[in-house]
Amino acid sequence: MSFPENFFLLSVAAGALGSGLSLPFWRNLCRRLGLLDDPGFRKIHTHPVPLAGGFAVLTGLLSGASVVALVIMGGFFESGFFTKLTEIPFRLLVSLATVVVAAVGMVLLGGCDDHLELKPAHKFLGQILMAIIVVLGGVQGAFFVLNPLLNGLATVVWIVVVTNVFNLSDNMNGLCGGLGAIGALFFGIIYANSGHIMAGAFAGLILGALLGFLPYNYPRATVFLGDAGSHLVGYLMAVLPLLPHFYADRISLSQTMSPLTSLAVLAVPFLDTFTVFWLRTLARKPFWIGDTQHFSHQLVRVGLGKPAAVAVLWSVALLFGWMAVR
Repeated sequence: MSFPENFFLLSVAAGALGSGLSLPFWRNLCRRLGLLDDPGFRKIHTHPVPLAGGFAVLTGLLSGASVVALVIMGGFFESGFFTKLTEIPFRLLVSLATVVVAAVGMVLLGGCDDHLELKPAHKFLGQILMAIIVVLGGVQGAFFVLNPLLNGLATVVWIVVVTNVFNLSDNMNGLCGGLGAIGALFFGIIYANSGHIMAGAFAGLILGALLGFLPYNYPRATVFLGDAGSHLVGYLMAVLPLLPHFYADRISLSQTMSPLTSLAVLAVPFLDTFTVFWLRTLARKPFWIGDTQHFSHQLVRVGLGKPAAVAVLWSVALLFGWMAVR
């Protein structure tokens, strides 16, 4: 097998299979447990829809990672690469473990909100806790390279902000999941081009897991991401650009992705959130209270159908991502 292209494609396929094949199970389980999004104010669906997307995406990530590991252990890739894997420092394995633990935590936090409708302050505290776990595990950005304490604090803020940006973008079928898939695609390309092989594979798993989910959510939805899913997608988009080079002798903040590059890849959800935040501030409304001022809603008001509005925003996100990797 050639490398790293086939390794990335393997990761995408493994994530997609795990997500797509597990989704009917999660959908039926959510129906039995009553974990449903009921029709109501500002909602266009006329019958309860299972909030199963986040659980399926997480399943795709975890099962896909297991498949990728088994393929590597089976020697399908060059032995030199396997040798590099066995030489990964223990602290980087700890970092990976904390990333996974916090991902599960984000899904559980969002799932609790789906079921119990947590207060915004409680969700916010839960998000901060998950972000702190990641930082303590050694995954940080390059915000304040000369001051580790400030850098850790900035990383926590980054994770919480991006998580909420994607949580707010989950306002139309396929939008949040599609934007997450596009982000994972371009982060994966950036990592593959720069030799960050394992980080690129992680991006591939995320891309695949979201692609396995999207046919169930767009253009018509038989499942929703729910807060469990939107929390997971936002968290993953926050962590992806923070991952260090897995073959470095030591973790260096300068080896993480530029914040400007990350913002370029995630430009559409960030611009949407900024616009909504500004409009709600002008209207003297709490920013966490939903409305129909998002880009997707505005595109519908000018005459586009909902699937077309989402497709337009996907296209703009693809353009920004293409500019980021040039």
